[in-house]
Amino acid sequence: MQLKKIAEILEAQIVSNPDSLNKEIECACCTDLISNVLYYSSGQSSVLITGLIHPQVVRAAEVAGIEGIVFVQSRKPDTDTAKLAEQKGITLLISPFCMYTASGKLYNAGLLGHQKEQNEC
Repeated sequence: MQLKKIAEILEAQIVSNPDSLNKEIECACCTDLISNVLYYSSGQSSVLITGLIHPQVVRAAEVAGIEGIVFVQSRKPDTDTAKLAEQKGITLLISPFCMYTASGKLYNAGLLGHQKEQNEC
């Protein structure tokens, strides 16, 4: 699923890297713990759904190879976070939905959870 479709489904505002909206995303992952972001490092093209809005989430996403970050509940990242995401090539989206609803909407649209979670379920 392309990032632009994810943005559409989640009624999301695009904060950074609008030129990257054609990237294909294979799976989604959700967490509000930075240490868990690193767990999702696997080579899969993924999007992170989170309530964390500080620059560290962008740094962790970069290390994990995450292509996009969806901030839930209309949380807006500060300027430093947006600039860092722009530099790192990570697309930031802001969705009005809570994490549970955002995850459900993407799952219903056919975007699966991360393979590590699929193997554990």
